[in-house]
Amino acid sequence: MLQFYNTLTQKREPFQEIIPGEVRLYTCGPTVYAHAHIGNFRTFMFEDLLRRYLKYKGYKVTQVMNITDIDDKTIRDSQKAGVSLAEFTQKYTEAFFEDLDSLMIERVEYFPKATDHIPEMIALIDKLAQKGFTYEAEGSIYFSIKKFSNYGQLSHLQIDQNQTGHRTLTDEYEKDDVRDFVLWKKCKEGEPYWESPWGKGRPGWHIECSAMSQKYLGEHFDLHTGGIDNIFPHHENEITQSEAATGHKFVNYWLHGAFLLFKGEKVSKSKGGLYTISDLEELGYSPLHFRYL
Repeated sequence: MLQFYNTLTQKREPFQEIIPGEVRLYTCGPTVYAHAHIGNFRTFMFEDLLRRYLKYKGYKVTQVMNITDIDDKTIRDSQKAGVSLAEFTQKYTEAFFEDLDSLMIERVEYFPKATDHIPEMIALIDKLAQKGFTYEAEGSIYFSIKKFSNYGQLSHLQIDQNQTGHRTLTDEYEKDDVRDFVLWKKCKEGEPYWESPWGKGRPGWHIECSAMSQKYLGEHFDLHTGGIDNIFPHHENEITQSEAATGHKFVNYWLHGAFLLFKGEKVSKSKGGLYTISDLEELGYSPLHFRYL
């Protein structure tokens, strides 16, 4: 019997698909502001092995991997480069697909770009607003976590529901405390923006994945994957906003890949090991050397 270690329950569980013979799978993809590095590709290869094995077992797999082409980093670096957001992110999107092919990672069924799905994000935020889960502050729209009683179910945090929380506009997710999170960000001067019921702005990072996964896979699907650094707050917030909007369970099984280590520590700018696939080739290694490793 096929079993997975489910981050949600923190135990190994037999796999039971929702639709017999079919698996619907969402994968957090790249943020296209730079070349993806081997730490990123460790996660993408884990997901590729999962996909291939499910197909080998006879399942029909429908997989979605999003392309994050609008967030703090893509805006910051496109402005620094003096080019449009679309031109800047297209360059790194194309490089990402070239690296996928060199590593023999299968192309999934859908690669939705965030900027192509702004209407779906606005509709989801509006649904949350109508249900009373949001509030406005300084022109931006936030999710109030104290209004969702099951916050922390994935990361298994102990949440004091009487605590007000601290809202943040940032898209970054290296956080160690619980905060209200932004759903719609008021645009700053010179930033790209979209019209919305709350004025000119752009989506927060977390709402992107909820909107795109529901469009292609439905409100309730089988598997959601990513790196362990996605667990909190990104995946926690995905669950929160999705279940608040729909009133039912979002995903049955959550699978997370561990960090790639370099000299015993997570690959990072400070510790080293952030090689791109091109870097490895310059060192004399084929991309498949890395895949087998």
